[in-house]
Amino acid sequence: MTIQELIQQGAKIIDVRTAEEFKGGNVPNSINIPLNEVPQRIDDFEDIDDPIILCCLSGGRSGQATGFLQAQGIECYNGGGWMDVNYAISQQS
Repeated sequence: MTIQELIQQGAKIIDVRTAEEFKGGNVPNSINIPLNEVPQRIDDFEDIDDPIILCCLSGGRSGQATGFLQAQGIECYNGGGWMDVNYAISQQS
């Protein structure tokens, strides 16, 4: 499934950058859960009923978070950089 298809399905976007990076720019309506907090916040991810797209600056940290969460049985997708996710949202009709 593509990122655009997930967005159309109402995916929840989680940004795993630091709080400082997130404040500098982010995807509208995204949630900031820094990568170092992901292991302690598994319950937060489990409580999300919509598809989950993870993003960061370039896709590296979101890739790490995606691998970790998938290993915990949580369905999620690496959206790459937050600007890429923003672009995908802008392409929705």
